[in-house]
Amino acid sequence: MIKRNAEESLRSLAAQFKAVAVIGPRQSGKTTLTRFVFPDKPYVSLENPDTRRFAMEDPRGFLAQFPDGAVLDEAQRQPELFSYLQQILDESPVPGKFIITGSNNFLLQANISQSLAGRIAYLVLLPFSVFELPFKIDQNFRELIFKGFFPPLFDQPIEPVSWYDNYLRTYVERDVRQLKNISDLHTFERFLRLCAGRTGQLLNMSNLAIETGVDNKTVAAWISVLESSFIVYRLHPHHRNFNKRVVKMAKLYFYDTGLACSLLGIRTEAQLTWHPAGGSLFENFVINELVKFRFNRGQAHNLYFWRDSVGHEIDVIIEQGKNLYPVEIKSGQTITPEYFRNLSFWQSLYGETNATVVYAGKASQHRSNGVEIIPWHELEILDKEY
Repeated sequence: MIKRNAEESLRSLAAQFKAVAVIGPRQSGKTTLTRFVFPDKPYVSLENPDTRRFAMEDPRGFLAQFPDGAVLDEAQRQPELFSYLQQILDESPVPGKFIITGSNNFLLQANISQSLAGRIAYLVLLPFSVFELPFKIDQNFRELIFKGFFPPLFDQPIEPVSWYDNYLRTYVERDVRQLKNISDLHTFERFLRLCAGRTGQLLNMSNLAIETGVDNKTVAAWISVLESSFIVYRLHPHHRNFNKRVVKMAKLYFYDTGLACSLLGIRTEAQLTWHPAGGSLFENFVINELVKFRFNRGQAHNLYFWRDSVGHEIDVIIEQGKNLYPVEIKSGQTITPEYFRNLSFWQSLYGETNATVVYAGKASQHRSNGVEIIPWHELEILDKEY
């Protein structure tokens, strides 16, 4: 087993709360992590139809099997259990009694909020971080972007193209149908591919609706489905405007770049060299790592972007209390003056000197204007500082 950076957070939360919900996309390693951390707890998968039927027909009898608690996998499949769990947790002083996993955030949170509020902690587990893998510093970053970071791709001899094609069919379509009764999967697949083409771009739902051939409400609902299934997320603009008119639309990113590559029809890592989405996918890759840093510590991410009406833009704003830390992401491997243009404009508005450029090269630099230039494989510097 590859050691997960979220392991320490999971142990800590289980020592403080009566239950912990480990949520994240399918195949991100939730089951492996929870069974490794809690080897003495019985493991029960509610994906199993017989188990699910027992839990549905006799929830008290089902839970009575586990007087010392258990790991309940894919618990959103039987949401009625949460009402019965509430009484068990209230009557027990034992922390970390039940560990709940789920891949459908909407169904899970809706039922947890009703029944287990104040009794349960959340931990979001995404696919591997690049810093959990035994990568080499001189490794081709395009290989990582193309392959993605789902654990099965690292312990099975399977091609990413085949794996992602089956992942979409097996999980995404099934989970989508569980949330929304979508009869025209062909249209939904086109919508997914159009979303992939907007990676790192402003999310204009009206334009997306026109291109998909559905109305705006449908697009909004489908985006929510993808967010609940941990396929995509929105990076919101920072609210501080510095007396400038700022963009209010969010930007769209995928939780895994390998899945985005599959949807874009990218079939080899070499295609990323010239593909028009190559720069956006590198940006997505870096932002995903920043998100994973926070999630692996059991915290919500503190990331935004900033863009004004005339085109000045900062790719990532890290918010630390009242302080805002700007980060620019560049997919080039040669440092140029263009890397600093937007940061210089930001510094003229905000007055802060510290900033970072993350790029695809290999050398680090510290500039006199307070800008740190770091290669992608030194991203952990930002995790330690922010």
